Amino acid sequence: MSTEATQVRKLEEFANRIRIKVVKMIACSGVGHAGGAVSIAEILAVLYGRELKFDPKNSQWPDRDRFVLSKGHGCPAMYAAFAEVGIIPEDLLPTLHQIDSPLQMHPELGLCPGVEFSTGPLGQGVSAAGGMALGARLRGKDFRVYAVIGDGEAAEGQVWEAAMFAPNYKLDNFVVIMDYNKFSLTDRVGKIMSLEPLRDKWVAFGWHVIEVDGHSVAQLMRAFDEARTVKGKPTFIIANTIKGRGLPHVADTVESHSVSFTKAQVEATLRALGCSPGEIANAVAHTKEAH
Repeated sequence: MSTEATQVRKLEEFANRIRIKVVKMIACSGVGHAGGAVSIAEILAVLYGRELKFDPKNSQWPDRDRFVLSKGHGCPAMYAAFAEVGIIPEDLLPTLHQIDSPLQMHPELGLCPGVEFSTGPLGQGVSAAGGMALGARLRGKDFRVYAVIGDGEAAEGQVWEAAMFAPNYKLDNFVVIMDYNKFSLTDRVGKIMSLEPLRDKWVAFGWHVIEVDGHSVAQLMRAFDEARTVKGKPTFIIANTIKGRGLPHVADTVESHSVSFTKAQVEATLRALGCSPGEIANAVAHTKEAH
């Protein structure tokens, strides 16, 4: 097996472990934003497993690359990625949503290591990330800045202000990835506020645009490699994804947005994700079912 093929396989396994952790965390919590978390599993696996420059033992290392999860409700996947690379301990994951836990329903700067910006109010993360990218330029730093935004989130006007801002300052150290899973909170994005023609709009604003299958590790790797070669403009990656990918009972439905798992659903989902019988039994035992 080639070196690239080996890396692809390892990152696919990373993404699968993110999904498994998300299911376990939300099952233990009793409720959580599952659909928009698992749809970004491959994106986060490639970012934290290959692309980002960071020190897991020093989340404030000045020369680190910055990552902002603008769609903050997808944070269970980010917390899972943090645990995978050693930014937070694995045994912290079951505390998701607990009042005294650093793992809140939306990420909070200063509460959880690795979080670069508090996100929850949609649309703000892209502006903050763009400011970080400009800050790197002004300070003579070579770190790069990445942000993941949701497609429903792109109806926010502040997103388009940021879309004008970054090309104006030629921020070629800035990459925005859209989790284009075609669903918002209550319905399909196309029925609420259509984004099409999506590529043409971002090109018109002055971005270098790449479109990929957001569940293809190989395509994501190539997209990030291409982004590094772009000079004089930021890069926008359209990652076509499936909301709830890996959750058999709610995949590609609006119901995946916020989920309360039953024990039977946890068992079936973890089995589909390749977990061992013992791991499944332990997760089921810790599942908090809604009443």
